[in-house]
Amino acid sequence: MSNSDSGISSKIIIAKWTDRFLAWLIDFIIVSIISTSMIFAVFGTINYEFEEDVFWAESVQYIPTSIIFFAYWVILEYKTGQTIGKKILNLKVTDIYGNKPSLKGIMISSFGKAFLLPFDVILGWVLTNEKRQRIFNKLGDTLVVKIKILEDESNIRYTKD
Repeated sequence: MSNSDSGISSKIIIAKWTDRFLAWLIDFIIVSIISTSMIFAVFGTINYEFEEDVFWAESVQYIPTSIIFFAYWVILEYKTGQTIGKKILNLKVTDIYGNKPSLKGIMISSFGKAFLLPFDVILGWVLTNEKRQRIFNKLGDTLVVKIKILEDESNIRYTKD
């Protein structure tokens, strides 16, 4: 029996863009520190005396860093629905019905964040809908939702199956 058949209505709280950005920023800082450490451990110290070296360092770091971001988002969001940033801000990734998203959906959404974020966000804002989805959220049928915290925990009722 579905929720609509039983008379129960479901309420999904769509996360604000600002909360999503703050969660992304927390994740970005964490993963950037890890990826920079890993890149420098692999490639050693880079000489920044010449502008070509700076460009080389940035271009060499982009792809491995994006792969690390992609893996971070896919693993955490598929396993728990939350990255560290989302957990701190009480956000979670779900499918469009509020359920656990598919691995395919998470991978599509994460690809947009990891490799094409400016394009993904700008088009998402321009073409936004009531679900506040980025382009790759739409393609992966995923949402970022706010986890509701119970205000009155004394009124919790437990039932057995």
